[in-house]
Amino acid sequence: MTDSHSGDAPIVVGVDDTEAAMKAARWAALAAAQREAPLHLLHASGFSDPYIIGFTVPPPEAFKEELREQKHQALHTAEAIAEEVGVSQVVARFEADAAIPCLLRASRTARMVVLGSSGRTKLTGLLVGSTTLALVSHAHCPVVSVRGDHPDAFTDDTRPVVVGVDGSELSDQAVGHAFEEASLRNVDLIAVHTWSDTDTALFKDQQLYYNWEPIHDYESRLLTEHLASWEEQHPEVRVRREVVRDRPRDELLERSRSAQLLVVGSRGRGGFRGMLLGSTSQALIQHAACPVMIVRPGKRAHHLPRLHREGAGRS
Repeated sequence: MTDSHSGDAPIVVGVDDTEAAMKAARWAALAAAQREAPLHLLHASGFSDPYIIGFTVPPPEAFKEELREQKHQALHTAEAIAEEVGVSQVVARFEADAAIPCLLRASRTARMVVLGSSGRTKLTGLLVGSTTLALVSHAHCPVVSVRGDHPDAFTDDTRPVVVGVDGSELSDQAVGHAFEEASLRNVDLIAVHTWSDTDTALFKDQQLYYNWEPIHDYESRLLTEHLASWEEQHPEVRVRREVVRDRPRDELLERSRSAQLLVVGSRGRGGFRGMLLGSTSQALIQHAACPVMIVRPGKRAHHLPRLHREGAGRS
């Protein structure tokens, strides 16, 4: 399947002068180089020239120039990172608008938006910035929050991609993106489904017809069925299925310690109608030990060219 997030759609990364933003720029550059995709570096200053927040009259020209130079330096540093990684198409943009509306507009035509795990817009009491929370709640494409450390090349990282599966439509889209990422990185995919006494099925309405089966066996069978079509599309990806009696957030947080990427939908079957971000997704972007991709509604993964890998097979 294809959509506006394939082809020449860029990877967009939010840039400021923080260490977290530079880590995100490197991750995004590696992803762009891997896909031979354009990389857009976006720095949003949050003020419109000539008026700056805190001033009732235009500030001195020298002051404005110093601010502009500081902002542009962050873009220059990110450009140098992209050049070092080997990205062939790089666009650096400096916007006077605030970060959130700029990035939301960019997400309409982006393949994904990449952000650092913190920044200058951090809210009191939260471990991730308000920009990240807004993007994972409202963006028009997948959002990656870059957490933890990662190698200088994805090919040096043999850790698996982990995806959370709960049977919802959004979870299915997350599974598609996870297969794509595992295929590109030539690593295993671990598909994790959790169940508890209060939510014991991928499809709870169907459980009424199969309640004579042991719950674990039932959940395992449904997980296998849920992955079947994606495995057919990506036979090069080796899949490990994990069915665990635990809360999703606890199990996925633990899995993040040994993963190179964690992929989940922005909300799951347990979310209330109208809820923009589920509690599990919010916990992951605050506490995961690896980068987290949050898949938003309405954007489905596209087909990849078949990649061949030696010794790969179904688990």
